[in-house]
Amino acid sequence: MPAMQSNPLTPFELSDGELFDLAPTALLLEDFSEVYCLIADWRAAGVTDIEAFLASRPDAIADFFSRIRLIRGNQRSLSLYEAASAQERAAAASTIYAREDNIAPIAEIASLWRGERNFSVDMVNHTLTGRRLHVRLNVNLLADVARPWDRVLLAVEDLSAQRAAQEALRESESYARGLFELSPVSLWVEDFSEVKALLDAVRDQGITDFRTFIDVHPEFVVSCMERIRVIDMNKATISLYGASSKAELLARLSEVFRDEMARGFGEQLLNSWNGALFQTRETLNYSLRGDPIHLHMQWAVLPGHEANWDLVQVAMTDITARKKAESYLEFLGKHDALTKLRNRAFYDDEIARLNRRGPFPIGVLSVDLNGLKQVNDEYGHAAGDSLLRRAGEALKKAVGENMQVARVGGDEFCCLLPRFGEAEMAVLAESIRMVVDLNNQFYQGPKLSLAIGTAVCASAGTLDRALRLADDAMYAAKRVYYKENHDTLHDGPR
Repeated sequence: MPAMQSNPLTPFELSDGELFDLAPTALLLEDFSEVYCLIADWRAAGVTDIEAFLASRPDAIADFFSRIRLIRGNQRSLSLYEAASAQERAAAASTIYAREDNIAPIAEIASLWRGERNFSVDMVNHTLTGRRLHVRLNVNLLADVARPWDRVLLAVEDLSAQRAAQEALRESESYARGLFELSPVSLWVEDFSEVKALLDAVRDQGITDFRTFIDVHPEFVVSCMERIRVIDMNKATISLYGASSKAELLARLSEVFRDEMARGFGEQLLNSWNGALFQTRETLNYSLRGDPIHLHMQWAVLPGHEANWDLVQVAMTDITARKKAESYLEFLGKHDALTKLRNRAFYDDEIARLNRRGPFPIGVLSVDLNGLKQVNDEYGHAAGDSLLRRAGEALKKAVGENMQVARVGGDEFCCLLPRFGEAEMAVLAESIRMVVDLNNQFYQGPKLSLAIGTAVCASAGTLDRALRLADDAMYAAKRVYYKENHDTLHDGPR
């Protein structure tokens, strides 16, 4: 506040003194007549742009406030500035004005410069104890008594509590914004109000079986997806999808949400139809590079927006690494680590499944790798492992991608082939021999040799017998191999 001095009161002014003192608003009656003269001097000196002049002359602002004379202040003004008396208030006037803030004083002086007789300005003052006050000065130039501007009434509003609340709100918003932006989890804020409107319209049509409805009308699900409006997204979201900015990601959302996304969103709509305003599920999105991203999604309508779903938070946690680990563990559970073929566990499950349901006939292929023990003994186990991998490659090539060859023992391989009869099995056995011959032409070192046995299961419940017949045929072929090669019959298991 400006520097002020106490002036004597006239009898006329004292007549309303009691009303002035008891007013619930802080009131100051001041004499601005010297301010009037100061402004006139500035004009005479050629000042035209008052704001620019004052911005370059802080001493001129101080001169302005030194020209103000306090005539009277009511009790509320003394309380506001923590003054015990009007004299104490006037004596400490130079400490009231916040000198670090020139914007508000310039605005006050500029209003007087333009001849405004009633105006308001917000500024910072200090109490006599040094506490900061945010105030609004409502300035009213009263009728002149002896000289121009010798009676100015200032009504002072204390805005400190309001400003403190606004600052607390800004800090709260900044805190919430920081949590949102710096969260390591992908966060979206979305507007689902149009989706809710579509659901309400369907309900109003008398639809009660919503699952059947979306099964019959898949285009409704797509339409709902298209009505979602993205309000905001955090930094982790931009990084997750490989975008350079929010604008790029928003422009390419069709590349992110595609393929099986519609099916999962249909389930989400069904749950929303049934009143679930908080949902979690796993979903699949794509990065802007086209890479699949497995995500755990948490979808929630924010409190206070349950009526129209216009504010929804979606949290996306990247579980791609976990999914890959699960897939690998699943692969290991059903595959042989060395040959990458199916393993014994898978083969046993297939026997149980096909023995009950077929389809019949089922061809049974039983294969044994000849000479593995001799290769291990002469060349080492690394050479034996290489021969096993070659056997797996040859069998997979001959059988084809649609059939699953399994390594069921150290050097034993089997395969069940639905709808394969005697003729198909004979062709397959010959195909294996041809592939083995080609394999030997491309690999140096020990030659690949397979003992092959086949059989056919014609009906349910007889698969075990076909398995024994295929094994018998394989061992018969193996005896022929060892007889021709003058080797031992028993080739030890891996």
